[in-house]
Amino acid sequence: TRPPMPASASASLYPLAEVAATASGYGPIEGVAVGGGSDGNLTAAVGVATLDGLGAVGGGAHADHEYLVVDTLVPRTAFLAALLSEVVLHPR
Repeated sequence: TRPPMPASASASLYPLAEVAATASGYGPIEGVAVGGGSDGNLTAAVGVATLDGLGAVGGGAHADHEYLVVDTLVPRTAFLAALLSEVVLHPR
């Protein structure tokens, strides 16, 4: 069981993600609340700034029909590379 992730867990990183999304051409991003849990819930619970949902774009998580959208891999990777650069250049 994982504790819920409070929105405040991503507060310091989200502005960097917005800059990275624009810089990489990924486009605007939007924070959303979803059910379920991830390892990110655990890091957030102990006060580590955490962004979640940065993996592959797809659906059907953990089911026989799980899939990813191949055409999103390169743009998503460019966004993540830009985000890592922002985090290194502007540590919080």
